[in-house]
Amino acid sequence: MRHAQKTAKPTTAESNPLYVVKRSKIHGRGVYAARRIRSGTRIIEYVGDRISHEEADSRYEMKADDDGHTFLFVVDDDLCIDAGVGGNPARFINHKCDANCETIIEGRRVFIEAIRTIQPGEELGYDYQLTWESTDDPDELALYACRCGAANCRETMLDRESIDARKKKEKRAAAKKKAAARGRKPAAKRKRA
Repeated sequence: MRHAQKTAKPTTAESNPLYVVKRSKIHGRGVYAARRIRSGTRIIEYVGDRISHEEADSRYEMKADDDGHTFLFVVDDDLCIDAGVGGNPARFINHKCDANCETIIEGRRVFIEAIRTIQPGEELGYDYQLTWESTDDPDELALYACRCGAANCRETMLDRESIDARKKKEKRAAAKKKAAARGRKPAAKRKRA
């Protein structure tokens, strides 16, 4: 009697996952490559309760002042994703100054993609680029210190530039462009005496 040879089970995300969640040296839990992840691979969608900024503020206004930890992802001017409610492992991806992932927003959905090949056992991370304003309390901003340990660590999860400084630059650039379109130079800034 002949027996059929065993066939391998088809590979699925569950039987051969891209990542695992475990304790992180950076902060709390982290997400690690379970196998090699090629550059350009869409790893996971950041999911959770889809809420307004007002709802996000009300949910987190009762948090302790020294707790800068939330699972909120700002999608646009109207929408936040709160992965603390209905979230998945994407919420455990830590900030890294030497990022190996980036976030992609498509159709108001957020995806995490590899920006370089990631080796098994390597922690996934992207630059959070948390927004801030130059008038924010420095003690509050200190809560967002980075502990990624990268050689090029900028020591903060905050964006390199404040929102108000960026808006000023954009306004100046728009004025220059408008003036160039009209064929003249923009007015120079006056120096204070």
